Amino acid sequence: MAAQGGVLFQEKVSRLLSRQNGKPVLKPNRPLVLKDSVANRKPKKGEASCITEMSLLMACWKQNNFVDGLCSNEIHSFYTCVQTTQAAMKNRSEQGNITGGRLSPKQATTLLRRFPNLQSEI
Repeated sequence: MAAQGGVLFQEKVSRLLSRQNGKPVLKPNRPLVLKDSVANRKPKKGEASCITEMSLLMACWKQNNFVDGLCSNEIHSFYTCVQTTQAAMKNRSEQGNITGGRLSPKQATTLLRRFPNLQSEI
């Protein structure tokens, strides 16, 4: 059944590309073949973290003429926030690699090169 559907689809595409009725209905500017690689895009970054702690630290610096000793509590809270955020991001990235879902572009390119597509049009 699936093979018959594929044959019908191929016939329809070839009919749309043929010059039987004058101009072809579809005129692709590139071959109708998938590439064996994926664009290497970095995943989007999340929203900024520790903004509140950073703003409190900067307000303290401004009030105390940028003396670190007088703002030690704010500095400590900011660094603590940064460390917890980095640990959470590291755990999230490790879980993403283990559980699957979406493949990274590098993994998808590796699989596509291992199992290449047909190099000719339908």
